[in-house]
Amino acid sequence: MIEEMRLRDLGVIAEAVLPIGPGFTAITGETGAGKTMVVTGLGLLLGARADSGAVRAGAAQASVAGVWIVPSAGSVADTVADAGGELEPYDDERGELYVSRTLTAEGRSRASVGGRAAPAGVLADLADDLVVVHGQSEQLRLRSAAAQRDALDRFGGSAIALVRADYEGAWERWRTLSAQLEEISGNQERRRREAEDLREALGLIEATDPQPGEDDALAERAERLANAEELRQSAAIARAALSDEDGDNDITTLAAEARRALERAGDPELTAIAESIAEIGYRATDIAAQLSGYLADLDESGPHELAAVEERRAALAALVRAHGTLDAALELWNTGSARLAELDDDSDHIERLTAERDAARAALDEAAAALTATRTEAAGRLGAAVTEELHALAMPDARLVVSVAEGAESAHGRDDVAILLAPHPGAEPRPVAKGASGGELSRVMLAIEVVIAGTDPVPTFVFDEVDAGIGGAAAIEVGRRLARLARTSQVIAVTHLAQVAAFANNHLSVVKANDGQVTASSVRRLAGEEREAEMARLLSGLADSGAALEHARELLALREN
Repeated sequence: MIEEMRLRDLGVIAEAVLPIGPGFTAITGETGAGKTMVVTGLGLLLGARADSGAVRAGAAQASVAGVWIVPSAGSVADTVADAGGELEPYDDERGELYVSRTLTAEGRSRASVGGRAAPAGVLADLADDLVVVHGQSEQLRLRSAAAQRDALDRFGGSAIALVRADYEGAWERWRTLSAQLEEISGNQERRRREAEDLREALGLIEATDPQPGEDDALAERAERLANAEELRQSAAIARAALSDEDGDNDITTLAAEARRALERAGDPELTAIAESIAEIGYRATDIAAQLSGYLADLDESGPHELAAVEERRAALAALVRAHGTLDAALELWNTGSARLAELDDDSDHIERLTAERDAARAALDEAAAALTATRTEAAGRLGAAVTEELHALAMPDARLVVSVAEGAESAHGRDDVAILLAPHPGAEPRPVAKGASGGELSRVMLAIEVVIAGTDPVPTFVFDEVDAGIGGAAAIEVGRRLARLARTSQVIAVTHLAQVAAFANNHLSVVKANDGQVTASSVRRLAGEEREAEMARLLSGLADSGAALEHARELLALREN
């Protein structure tokens, strides 16, 4: 629900606040006062294309801001959160959503949602859940084949929703299986070559039998073997310095002498130091033994081992060249067998997929037939209900038909849905956009929305002169139906008829002021005598006509009855 709108420098409106709220809000005003700017401003808040021509003459920019009361959880709240915005708390179940749009005279546009800058596309996403707008020349819900189908589905309620969900699930399964089958069948040669290449690659990996980290270990070993003589000399010198059976100046001998000298002194502190020196001797002996082992390993290794290591490294290098890294080769070994089994199973797989696809097609045919039958039944009820509404809207001989015919298969079914109108007895039903005048089209649209609202209410309807081309008793019935629609939805209607405005619980007037140089408009909420005067002006062009005022009071009394 729209709680409030603020307009600044939009068209002829210099600045205006529109307190809207629940129920039926009628917006009236003199011709040229800027009534339609209210719809234009709302369109900007809902992501419509920004037109710099809407900026008031002499102003640098125009701005529109709106406050919606929306559920705290659901698709709207999710869209706002995804855009980085927030809802302000309103009550336990609802929040306030602040939306704004600024348009410069140069044509640049900025938007914000929930306090955060956002693309206009986010506003358009919100519009799908917030408002349905019906303009004078753009009855999209009646002109678009997809919109006519959606209107029927909305009227069908849960009955159509359930079978449509079944159909959409069957459609998706059939499409998925068909795509898989086409991918395998259409690429058999490529998959055969892939299987051959994979089999060869796995065979080479199996023959080589690489181990994780083996290439690094072999590189280190080859480095050692290539420098064996230098390493032997270094290790031998170090071992001799630590422990040399033929010498008397190695660390082990010197440490033993130092220890004995301190022990002979008999001083406790020196004895403790002697024990530390003994540890040095033990450690030196251990290291000398490690160096002896190292030298023995070098002595056992020779040119033959270096050649073997290099040969093994060459084998691993072949895998690295083929797969990028040794780890990649190992990963292919772990996963390639399953892929090869899948490729080798193509013939059986095609046979299984064909059977599954055929079963999915049978299920799709069944779901499509059920959807068509449910839509056809709902189409009869929708046509009859709208026809009854049209009779009350001063179209006593009109007949509306909702046709469900076989059409192209799509994700939405196999039905072509068309709304047809026979405005006079004996006339053949024609597409409603071609067979109805502007006034008739407005009434057909309103009748459809009133009927559908009984099963699928929309949060907010905005009607821009839905009463165009009608008057008298028909206009009163339009007002009645807008009031009925307002029982389940918020309704905002720009109108020039007192018969329609009389049924509103909230009456706003766009007031034009002219100082001789600049025309500027503002918005006022009307009640009491002010509202009666505006109604009289709508009826006769004279706000103080006694007869018009009396007629206005009679119309206002209709709403109370």
